[in-house]
Amino acid sequence: MDSDPSRIPVEPIPFEYGLTRFAQSLRGRTKIVAIGSSSTAGHGGIQPYPERLLSFLQAQYPNAEIAMVNRGIGGQEAPLEFQRFDTDVIAEKPDLVIWQVGTNSVWQRPDQNPPSLDETTSAIREGLLKLSQETKADVILMDLQYVPAVLTPAKKEKAIAMVKAISELARDGVNVFRRFAFMKGLSEVEQVSFDRMVDPADEHRLHDSDWATHRVAWAMKLAIVGGVDKARSSAAASSRTSPVS
Repeated sequence: MDSDPSRIPVEPIPFEYGLTRFAQSLRGRTKIVAIGSSSTAGHGGIQPYPERLLSFLQAQYPNAEIAMVNRGIGGQEAPLEFQRFDTDVIAEKPDLVIWQVGTNSVWQRPDQNPPSLDETTSAIREGLLKLSQETKADVILMDLQYVPAVLTPAKKEKAIAMVKAISELARDGVNVFRRFAFMKGLSEVEQVSFDRMVDPADEHRLHDSDWATHRVAWAMKLAIVGGVDKARSSAAASSRTSPVS
């Protein structure tokens, strides 16, 4: 047996809930809206995860017509993103919403006036409520990246608190793509260096490299496929137990 940890592929933590709406929409046309900051919008010429994820999902579900709408704006955090929901998310009538949050609240300097943990979590809570009331979409929250910029002595405790808060907010059918845990696994299990995981052109050591962005997008694809399978299994089980009229 090969015990070399660098050869153990890290996979994402499975979604807790099935992606019911998205699974149903795969029978025809389906739309995904990705909203967030630079991890969503893209940074430094590196193709961002939404475009990569789209390619992976199109290959996985070739009979579906899948569209991806990228609504990322670099530097934003949940309060400002929430203000864009009506025009950038709700109006698109999505079947799946991926909301990447939390990083800028932890990382940004005080002179950049980042929102506090309470302000960020309040906006996430309001955003999730709005999505549940005004769309039929499945929702995925994506938490922070595991990179040096948020792991310094001054930031790490805040980063862990934000990851925990995002997890606690994801109730009532909302899934979390646990990017922080996944990338920590890349570091600790696969023993991938931060030099490989972080964009070499980023002096802040914040943004994912091309390689890491690819792995994150692939992991998101695996998690989504698992969520679709879970929804389909649940629907099949329900149909078997339904009384015949």
